[in-house]
Amino acid sequence: MNLPLDTDLIVMAIWGLIFAIFVIKLFQSIRLVPTKSAYIVERLGKYHSTLDAGFHTLIPFVDKVAFIHDLKEETIDVPPQECFSSDEVNVEVDGVIYISVTDPVKASYGITDYRYAAIQLAQTTTRSVIGTLDLDRTFEERDVISAKVVQVLDQAGAMWGIRVHRYEIKNITPPETVKNAMEMQVNAERERRALLAKSEGDKQSKINRSEGVKAETVNRSEGEMQRRINEAEGKAEEILTISRATAESIERLASVIAAPGGHNALRMQLGEQYFKQLDGLSQKNSRVVLPGNMVDFDYWMNSIGLTEEKPS
Repeated sequence: MNLPLDTDLIVMAIWGLIFAIFVIKLFQSIRLVPTKSAYIVERLGKYHSTLDAGFHTLIPFVDKVAFIHDLKEETIDVPPQECFSSDEVNVEVDGVIYISVTDPVKASYGITDYRYAAIQLAQTTTRSVIGTLDLDRTFEERDVISAKVVQVLDQAGAMWGIRVHRYEIKNITPPETVKNAMEMQVNAERERRALLAKSEGDKQSKINRSEGVKAETVNRSEGEMQRRINEAEGKAEEILTISRATAESIERLASVIAAPGGHNALRMQLGEQYFKQLDGLSQKNSRVVLPGNMVDFDYWMNSIGLTEEKPS
């Protein structure tokens, strides 16, 4: 007699479960898409639409959100990998990829996992580029490696619905033996530059000293030359002054001689000088040989044209 009651309870439970599932699906059909996000909607297993930011409703049991994509730029770490340079040196390289989804449909159906594919392509491209460079150049050509990886990823990203903004190499780690050799090379180069700088300093110091000595010698010679020029000019000025004074005295003497009684005045002055000189010859122990007419004053005056003037 309790069977109909149990059956009704089971039926009610089933209908309640169906209603609950319907309510859940109804709520799931309401979608609020955040900014910089894209939802891929499939209807009965086939792509139907892409939901942009905003409020959207779906048909329960028919539509479903198959993929959710973040359209903001994201970073993906590229794990360390071993690469061989052109000179057969094994180095370990890792990096970071900066990408963003530009076409959500291609990112959903063009490839299974675009992140994993981008990492693998970045690693293979890095190995191929480093294989063409020497070890020393791998540290200098990071921009070249990054540009090549970005170029290859961009070509593939066009089919994957992604855009690669840049690729940065974080570390290039050579083996310990190579690292020690490079450190020794760097130290040797640093010592070489130090010795070169020291030698250049010594050379410049010697040049400065020699230029100083040269400048000092030139200054001394120019000073000596100027001193001699000044002395010569002084002597010339002195001679010129003496000659002018002599000429002036001669002119005055001539004018005096030409004046009346000039000859007698000149004879008188010369006579005084003449007798003073004769007086000096009379010193003791002095022996002088003189001509016989030395004491004839009138003779000497007449010989130079200074005859005594007679009053008129």
